[in-house]
Amino acid sequence: MSIFTRFSLRGRVALITGGGRGLGFEIARAFAEAGAHVVVTGRSAATLDAAVAAIAGAGGSAEAEAFDVADAAAGRAAIARIRRSRGRLDILVNNVGARDRRPLAAFDDADILRLVGTDLLSAVSLSREAAEIMKAQGHGRLIAITSIIGDMALPGDAVYPVAKQGLTGLMRSMAVEYGPHGVTSNAIAPGMFATETNAALAENPDMVAFARQRVPLQRWGRPEEIAGAALFLASDAASFVNGHVLTVDGGMSVRM
Repeated sequence: MSIFTRFSLRGRVALITGGGRGLGFEIARAFAEAGAHVVVTGRSAATLDAAVAAIAGAGGSAEAEAFDVADAAAGRAAIARIRRSRGRLDILVNNVGARDRRPLAAFDDADILRLVGTDLLSAVSLSREAAEIMKAQGHGRLIAITSIIGDMALPGDAVYPVAKQGLTGLMRSMAVEYGPHGVTSNAIAPGMFATETNAALAENPDMVAFARQRVPLQRWGRPEEIAGAALFLASDAASFVNGHVLTVDGGMSVRM
C-alpha cells in the first residue's frame, strides 16, 4: 500500500461536531475530499445546509444533523441514526468549543456548568457512544479539538482552560481503554486561528502585532491549516499514534 493510499478515508463515515463553519468545516471538507462521508452537526440548520452544499458542490458526500451537543439525548439519537442509515461510524471529531472570557469570580455555578457541559461533558457522552460502535467494528478514530490554552492560561479566561484540559484527559483515558480494540484517541491543540469567531480579533492591529511578536511564524493561522493534522490522525497513516496531542500553533507554545 502506498503512503498516499494510507491517507485515504474512502468508505469511512465521520461525525464532526460544530462542522458548519470554522475549523470544524475545514476538517469536514478535508475528510470529504479524502473520500469519507461526513456528518456535520451544529445548532443552525441554515449554516449546516450551506456547509453540506459547499462540500457536495466540490464532489464530496455530506449530510447535516442539527442538534445542540449539550443535549446528551439528542447526541445519542444522532449517533443512533447514523448507525442505522450508514451501518457504521469510523471517526468522531469533538470540535465544538464555546468560549466565555471572564475571570472566575464573574462566573456563577450555572455559567460554569454551561461552559463545561458544552466543551467537555458533551464530548464525554458522544465519545462513549461512538467508541462502542467503533469497538464492535474493531477500528475507529476519536479526535478531540482542545487548545494550547489547555496547558497555558491567560488572566480573565478562567473556565475555558478547565474544559480543554479535561478534553485532554478524556482523550488519554479513551486511548488506554479502547486502544486494545483498534480504536485510537488523539487530540489537536490549535493556537491562534482566524476563524469567523475570531475575525474581529484577527483584524485588530494590536492582535496582529501580538501574533507577529509571539508566534514564530508571525501570523494567525488560516482555518484550512488545521485540515492536514486532522486528516493524518483520522487516517491509516496514523495507525500507531494513540494518546497524543498534536499542537498546531505556528510555534507559539514553545517560544520563550
